[in-house]
Amino acid sequence: QVDLVESGGGLVQAGGSLSLSCAASGDTICIASMDSMGWYRQAPGKERELVATITSGGTTNYADSAKGRFTISRDNAKNTVYLQMNSLKPEDTAVYYCNVPRRGFPNYCRGNYWGRGTQVTVSS
Repeated sequence: QVDLVESGGGLVQAGGSLSLSCAASGDTICIASMDSMGWYRQAPGKERELVATITSGGTTNYADSAKGRFTISRDNAKNTVYLQMNSLKPEDTAVYYCNVPRRGFPNYCRGNYWGRGTQVTVSS
């Protein structure tokens, strides 16, 4: 199966930047089958929401709140997805989760994997 581990969260002042990483490890067959990888976030009192996704081919998709400020990228050789966050706002404060959905996985891999999350706090 697949294990996802996020890193890079922390405390930053409004207007600052932060870079998150998510490394995938585990079953080689499953990791090789990953298509989309993405970032979600959940702020206190709110539902978990999509931030950005990227396919193995490099096609990206962003939430409106992230567009123009955040950049998602991936290194397939390292099985890692990144999220560069610039011009951070207090409303970006949330736990950020890495996700690999079921789509693209053979049945053996099951899919829809989540990391434990990393806290991002933006002070005003």
